[in-house]
Amino acid sequence: MAPLHSLLTLLDRVSPAKIAYAHCDIPCGIYDPHHAQMAAHTVIRMVDLIGQLEKPGPNATADQRQEYMNKLARYIATKEQHAEIFKTEVRVLWGDYFKPEHAQQFPNLHDLVWKSLKSASKGRQEINLLAAEDMLRQANEIATIFWKTKNVPTYSAKSPYPTGRETVYPKIG
Repeated sequence: MAPLHSLLTLLDRVSPAKIAYAHCDIPCGIYDPHHAQMAAHTVIRMVDLIGQLEKPGPNATADQRQEYMNKLARYIATKEQHAEIFKTEVRVLWGDYFKPEHAQQFPNLHDLVWKSLKSASKGRQEINLLAAEDMLRQANEIATIFWKTKNVPTYSAKSPYPTGRETVYPKIG
């Protein structure tokens, strides 16, 4: 095994491998802000559902109280999971896709990413519709910048989701 290791070390010195830059550590070039946008919609929806959840009254049965607690727990867990998905997707775009020239072209990009991660933390920690809406607004801003870096025009439209909020889409074709 030692001779093989020595040979590989020598080959690496003579002809080092190129560094790959991609979200999957393979230069596949597949990036899209869509998942961050969907995660923000999900956080908004969970906050809405939590707000609509009817608390059991004093005469509620044990089953009704348990059903309420189960729904509340699921909504909160889903909200927190999707806030974390949002953060992951934004971090991948920031760390793997956006380049220094993008930050120069869009001087607000660094601050936008920082604020979106802070909004997602708040969206995860709290039942806070404003933070969830900030997440979507920021995801849409990131999407607009992302598609501009690819010279793809965008448009905003009311999403087909129960949130009823606008989403930025690439205009393809």
